[in-house]
Formats: sequence, C-alpha cells, structure tokens
Amino acid sequence: MAVHIRLKRQGRKKRPFYRIIAIDSRSHREGREIERLGWYDPVKEGLSVEFKEDRIFHWMGQGAIPTDTVNSLMRKRGLTHKWHLIKTGVAEEQIVTEMEAWATRQLEKVEKAATKKAEKKAAAVSVVEEAIEAPIEVVLVEEVVEPASVAENVVEAPVEVAVVEEVVETITEAESPAKEATAKKTKEEEAGE
Repeated sequence: MAVHIRLKRQGRKKRPFYRIIAIDSRSHREGREIERLGWYDPVKEGLSVEFKEDRIFHWMGQGAIPTDTVNSLMRKRGLTHKWHLIKTGVAEEQIVTEMEAWATRQLEKVEKAATKKAEKKAAAVSVVEEAIEAPIEVVLVEEVVEPASVAENVVEAPVEVAVVEEVVETITEAESPAKEATAKKTKEEEAGE
C-alpha cells in the first residue's frame, strides 16, 4: 500500500482548514485517513501549522511520500532539514544544535526581508513626496499651420486618362447587348398579354 502524507480539507466555504494526514494514495481527498499528523490554517496570518514530528518521521521511514504542499510546509518548519539529518545518522545532540542554527538563519532571513521591504517603501514615499512638492508648470504649445505650406506639401499623382476611357468604353459595349436582349423580351411579353 502506497502511503502519502497530504492535506484533507475541512472548514466551511471560503474558510479552509486542513488536516495533515497519512492516507492511502488511492483514496480521494476527504477519504478515510490512516492517521492524523497535524493541521494547517491558511487563513491566519503567518505560518499557522502544527506537526506531530515523531509520527511524520515514522511514516516517512515507512516510505510515505509527502505531497508538494505538505513538503513545502515541512520545509518552512525545518522538518525536511531535520529528516535529512536523521537519515544521515547524525547524533541527537548535533541535530539539536543544527536545528538551533537553522532557526537563527531563518530569523535573520525574515529580518533582512523586512528591512529591505521597509527601505523600498520609504524610497517610494520619498519619491511621492518630491512629486507633490514640485511646482506644476503648464505650458501650452500652439502650432500654426499656414495654408500655403500645406499646398506645397501636397503631391499630385499623374492620372492616366486613356486607360480609364478604355475601361468605360468596354463596359458600355458589354452592357449594350444585354440591354437590347432585355428590351426584346419585354416587348414580346407585352405583345403576348
């Protein structure tokens, strides 16, 4: 039996709440789970998730595969790093020190991102303030176009009158037999009545 660690949707409409479960991979999303391993609330601000670490490591040791979303949540909590350390056979004391170092690195990343965001926001505010303080100058530009200059720019195209006259003559010649035929039909119809 292939076991997956995945999310099971709970909660009401537009207010999702997920349980992290171990389940047979052939079951549907809300199917019967083997074991509940934690929960995840995406509505709350920040990372609102809780895991039963020992049970997750037990199932991963048995060959359970976490889905992409669960793997992402585990990575944010540091469980993937801890699982890597356990698999490589690192001593328990060293795992604790590694996880503390990982936690401090994560805090530094969050602080760095927050300061960068604050600096960017401050720069945007200063640009807006400078734009508000700058005097607004309205300059109207009128361009007068003289009629003589417009006439000079017009280019006359040569007209080929002979070609046009030939086309008109051929059209009138082609129409004339048709007109004569229709005139004969109308005269015959009038006589037949």
